[in-house]
Amino acid sequence: MIVRSLKELEGTDRHVKAASGTWESKRIVLAGERVGFSLHETVLYAGTETRMWYANHVEAVLCVEGEAELTDEETGEKHCIAPGTMYLLNGHERHTLRPRTDFRCVCVFNPPVTGREDHDENGVYPLLTEPEEV
Repeated sequence: MIVRSLKELEGTDRHVKAASGTWESKRIVLAGERVGFSLHETVLYAGTETRMWYANHVEAVLCVEGEAELTDEETGEKHCIAPGTMYLLNGHERHTLRPRTDFRCVCVFNPPVTGREDHDENGVYPLLTEPEEV
């Protein structure tokens, strides 16, 4: 059994800040736990824009605080995301998130991320793996 608090992750290698400066994420469960998914708490900052494309992952996002505009870059469709709203990127959609306020969400990734990922120039997380334990 693993028990972790968000507070204990602050300032550790599980507290990741994007090179773009638009978000930070506490990686609660990672690939190294070998449970088939990763779990994160992420904050995207008000007034920023983050373009993403999870070509290698499926992501589910549940907003728990704040508001953002989500744009499906493939269709142009826009959605207002507010507390209690979930979105699922089950088709690897290219999307842009524009937080109107600081936007806090809980995210689940499959396959799980290792914690070392950051978006590349296309908004993609690389598919990294953990070495097998010996």
